[in-house]
Amino acid sequence: MVAARQTVAAAQAAVDSWEILRRSIHALVESQLRPGADESRVEAEWAAARTQLAQAQQAADVARSTLAQFVGMDSSQFNLAQGPLLDRLPPDQSVPAIDVAANPASLEQNAAVHQAQSQLKALQRTYVPEFSLQGSAYARGTGAEIDGRRLGGWNGLGPNFQNYALGFSISFAFMDLPAIRAKEAAQSATIRAGQAQYDLVKTNLQSQSNAAKAALNGARRVAANTPVEMSSARTALAQAKARYQAGLAPIDDVAQAQRLLVQAQIDDALARLTVWRALLQLETVGGDIQSFAAEASR
Repeated sequence: MVAARQTVAAAQAAVDSWEILRRSIHALVESQLRPGADESRVEAEWAAARTQLAQAQQAADVARSTLAQFVGMDSSQFNLAQGPLLDRLPPDQSVPAIDVAANPASLEQNAAVHQAQSQLKALQRTYVPEFSLQGSAYARGTGAEIDGRRLGGWNGLGPNFQNYALGFSISFAFMDLPAIRAKEAAQSATIRAGQAQYDLVKTNLQSQSNAAKAALNGARRVAANTPVEMSSARTALAQAKARYQAGLAPIDDVAQAQRLLVQAQIDDALARLTVWRALLQLETVGGDIQSFAAEASR
């Protein structure tokens, strides 16, 4: 959305510049100092600049709607503060080393592999003998004597006859071996697949890290060059206008110089934003964007 805004600003500046030039050339044509074809050419360039402005405004509206979708708000309910993204570059320091294993995607896949390995260990322990130590105790109370007499009172309420039993058993499901072996083989295949997926995740993240580092270095070089491009484009436009007004250059030179200036303004505005984007992409691969958020919030 910030990039779209900058494109709109550059397109609006181009429309304003062509409007001023159109009025100037119209006065020259009215005074018969320039042919009418020059005014027609400027009119065409002015119309083209307005078309580019409309397209840039459309792109900005689409970007605003997309941003609203991600923040969960209506596009009319928020304002975007660009912060320092276009005013300065992030500190020019060496690119930090990225540990792709610390990325949440790597951690998630690695945890899945460990889970599968634990399930295999549990499965391997199912085909072993099970030893059981068993015990039992028994007690009862009675008021009956062996000669047929019955004791009176509270006799019989207490457990005055006891007994106990001890046992030891071994169980071994030897008939389940084929099924257990098949399950172990399937679980081992699951582990290998998970490990391969983990390696693929790390490879993809490392590739993204390398691409982000290259993009960051390239974006810094472009950002260092765009001010020179914009300054030269301004000078070229001023010289083209002066030569045209002196009758030493055609209107085509002015039109070309104007287009170059507009492109240079867009390039300069987006160059710094591209550096921030590349830095964010690099830290995203590392799985932690706290330093980017802190730097962008200053």
